[in-house]
Amino acid sequence: MPKARRSDDWGFPRWRSYESSRETVAQRECDRHGCGEPGLCPAPKSPNNPDKWYFCQKHAAEYNKGWDYFEGLDKEEKEQRAKSERQESAGYAEASHYGWTGSGDGSRSADEMMALEVLELEADADYPAIKKAYRAKAKEVHPDVKPGDEEAAKQFQAIQVSYEVLRAAEERRSWKG
Repeated sequence: MPKARRSDDWGFPRWRSYESSRETVAQRECDRHGCGEPGLCPAPKSPNNPDKWYFCQKHAAEYNKGWDYFEGLDKEEKEQRAKSERQESAGYAEASHYGWTGSGDGSRSADEMMALEVLELEADADYPAIKKAYRAKAKEVHPDVKPGDEEAAKQFQAIQVSYEVLRAAEERRSWKG
């Protein structure tokens, strides 16, 4: 009776290391003449044809550079095909309420981002920078500095609202216990 050997898989064959099996792996070569790289990228031989070429990444990029998916179709057919494919793939599109609408790290709301734009600040501005920008802009367009100027009054109101939005957000972020 053969002697039992120690195994590294603990009874689970998928835990074996990658180099442990001795089977050969069939790998397709690039279909470009003279290329010996693995052909991992399928590319259609012609429009609306199921037959495919298999290229390496370099030759696939070269092949796809001049590819026109709508070749041979007139303008109406192109628009119809594009519309039908947009409808088919729309079910897989990310919902708009999950998407991020602006720059930043995602910690600020859309209202905060608009308020930062009014104050002409970057998305990652901290509260002292917000306060400093608010005071500087408010001094420029304050109704006491520019009496009777309707445009300056509107700008001052926008700056005030922006600051209030950012101040309230900062208060929500900082816990006072």
